[in-house]
Amino acid sequence: MSSTNLIQLSGKAFVLGDHINTDLHCSSKYLPGKDALYVSKIAFEQASPGFANRVHELGGGILVAGENFGINSSREQATHILLLMNIRVIIAKSFGRQFFRNAINNGIAVLECDTSQILEGEDLAIDFYAGTVVSSSGLRLQAKPLPREIMKIVELGGLIPFLQKHPDWSFPV
Repeated sequence: MSSTNLIQLSGKAFVLGDHINTDLHCSSKYLPGKDALYVSKIAFEQASPGFANRVHELGGGILVAGENFGINSSREQATHILLLMNIRVIIAKSFGRQFFRNAINNGIAVLECDTSQILEGEDLAIDFYAGTVVSSSGLRLQAKPLPREIMKIVELGGLIPFLQKHPDWSFPV
């Protein structure tokens, strides 16, 4: 995915619940012999039937989840599938730490805040450096912003594109 300015971004909210692990996201029973595009069309089916279709129909959006999103394993395919669904941002109450790093390393922005009042289909506007999330219903949430250095990695599409551009690990100001 090409580099994107992620200082501010808006999109539709696609909401999942708590404890969505990587098996619910992209079950290992579908991974052998199936390409990631196929899996992206059935992602989260056990947690929310039709979820992937709703996301694909609108061309992507912002994934909103509860506690422990991505818990369970370090399955990197989970982030690749989200990118194929045009999900570049995930807001959750909390993340599995391996998933959290995999998301950043693959160019997906992650924010932690109380997501319990965000509704499916709402428009969300996010300011990543301020850590604010504002919904079309007027809800205003404060997330802990990611450090600017981490956001630079996300903006360039992940860790590998960042290191290709900055092999000395220098962070642009």
